Amino acid sequence: MRIARFTTGEDPRFAVVEGEPGQETLAVVAGDPLVSATPFTGERIPLDRTRLLSPVLPRSKVIAVGGNYSHAPDAAPVARDLQAFLKPNTSVVGPDDPVVLPSWSSEIHCEGELAVVIGRICRDLPRHRVPEVVVGYTCANDVTARDRQDEAGQSWRAKGADTFCPLGPFLVTDLDPSDLRVRTRVGGRTVQDGRTSSMLRDVADLICHVSAAMTLLPGDVVLTGTPVPSAPLSAGRRVEIEIEGIGILSNPVVVR
Repeated sequence: MRIARFTTGEDPRFAVVEGEPGQETLAVVAGDPLVSATPFTGERIPLDRTRLLSPVLPRSKVIAVGGNYSHAPDAAPVARDLQAFLKPNTSVVGPDDPVVLPSWSSEIHCEGELAVVIGRICRDLPRHRVPEVVVGYTCANDVTARDRQDEAGQSWRAKGADTFCPLGPFLVTDLDPSDLRVRTRVGGRTVQDGRTSSMLRDVADLICHVSAAMTLLPGDVVLTGTPVPSAPLSAGRRVEIEIEGIGILSNPVVVR
């Protein structure tokens, strides 16, 4: 099932996406499916008459990891703790929202990633229970100010600036994340092409690893790492993250 968060000019609403690509219709539901059961309202709206939003607005946090692909030069051994960091929910934007290049960086990169969305509160989760807490998956772009990444030993600005975490286009609930193709294009040119089967730690291991340290809440998002190399962004280009089974997350790049 594909879930969309959208607007037609009023407050955001949720819907189930029906139909073939190019002919999708949104079957509107009442309420937020991450909070409670959501019956259909009976209203159906053609997708092309709506504006898609990020399929989830994290209620507390986005947790991301680095060096999680086996061919990455900075890949961490499986036995060692992965690189990890937080991105604030204010960094999240949706499909077609601009990625804004800030004046304080001259080297902004895109990083296409599979994003895992949490549907139930959990803490210190054993591996066999991970499917119980994952509500679905979406595409993510972990935008990074590469020249500010090691600034004062912190990555808060390099990773957490406004518009630095596009998510979308849909939340897919019935997806096997073990071997999905992840591609990133900038200006129509492919700059990343990998598969989730190359991750050092799979989705279940990542959720266990993170939940051993902090409580995960419904709507929290876990980014699973990116294939290398990352690629620079420049104003006037469009960046696309395409993940098999989910779709294409597309954002224009602008300068502030």
